[in-house]
Amino acid sequence: MNCSFTQYFNLDRMDVYEPMHQFNMWGDFKGNIYQDAAATTMISEVDAKLDNQSEDTSHTTNGPSNQYDQEASKPADKVLRRLAQNREAARKSRLRKKAYVQQLEASRLKLHHLELELELTRAQCALVSGGVNASHLGFPGAAKAVSVAGIAAFEIEYEQWVEEQNKKTNGLKTALQSALSNEEIDKLVTDTVNHYGILFNIKAAAAKADVCYLISGAWKTSSERLFLWIGGFRPSELLKVLVPQLELLDQQSHDLYNLIQACQQAEDSLSQGMEKLQQTLAEVVACSQALGGGCYEMHNAIDKLQELVRLVIQADFVRHETLQQTLRYLTTRQAAQGLISLGEYFQRLRDLSSAWAIHPAL
Repeated sequence: MNCSFTQYFNLDRMDVYEPMHQFNMWGDFKGNIYQDAAATTMISEVDAKLDNQSEDTSHTTNGPSNQYDQEASKPADKVLRRLAQNREAARKSRLRKKAYVQQLEASRLKLHHLELELELTRAQCALVSGGVNASHLGFPGAAKAVSVAGIAAFEIEYEQWVEEQNKKTNGLKTALQSALSNEEIDKLVTDTVNHYGILFNIKAAAAKADVCYLISGAWKTSSERLFLWIGGFRPSELLKVLVPQLELLDQQSHDLYNLIQACQQAEDSLSQGMEKLQQTLAEVVACSQALGGGCYEMHNAIDKLQELVRLVIQADFVRHETLQQTLRYLTTRQAAQGLISLGEYFQRLRDLSSAWAIHPAL
């Protein structure tokens, strides 16, 4: 069943060893050969001497054997101790390496954050010293400072958004494992969806500052850029990843299938618009008139980039609407589980990039 994407998206709104077994070598020795007492006494004395000799013989025999057993077990015990020590040393080495890698990653993120703040401060200083009207007068330095300031601010905000998003995902997981009511879980779901809305708002501001930067995906990790589509994720592909993680009724599966079809139609329309816009932009740049001094007239090209900004905002509108439509077809707990799967999916892509960056070269 084909479903028009306009049914879902209003485009007008797009803004060792064992021990030896001991045995008794001597049994009971009984005899009654002579009947007189003297004979009996002699036999008792003989028995006592024989018993003493047997005990001495037993001690003499077992002594060297036990000593041999102890000496034979010493090498095996030593090997076992060394193996245990090696295993413990290897475990501690792995822990130290893991902690070292984590420290390096944290230091890299902190350094990147400081660099962004420094760049933002420099841009703001340039605006103050050069004046806001400098960009209107055509000086490229101030215009560049505006762009750099906008992008630096976006990267800081996006990093904070990701950190907050992970907290919300963990909060949803805790809620599902606890005895919270559906009403309380629904509040968490709504809060998480609104958090995605914040992302689309800061992306819109970044697109107005430098739309080419936003579309390039330089603000995302390398693994995320593999799936980039007009400055973000492709909603239909994300639904295909999300739906198998949920236990759905037949009607829910049918509704979500129709939503995927509608998403694909909207994506095709926007992709065609992107291709046409790229073509016309290339033609405008190629036909720009020379103004002298190595400068060219760029007003028409800038107009095309403004259209590109609107296209990115429209793509984010489709993403946001797809997310909201998907949750409308789900129960409260299904919606919470879906948002958890979504957040974990994006975090795994980021973790993949970090793992690839530190993996040994082949």
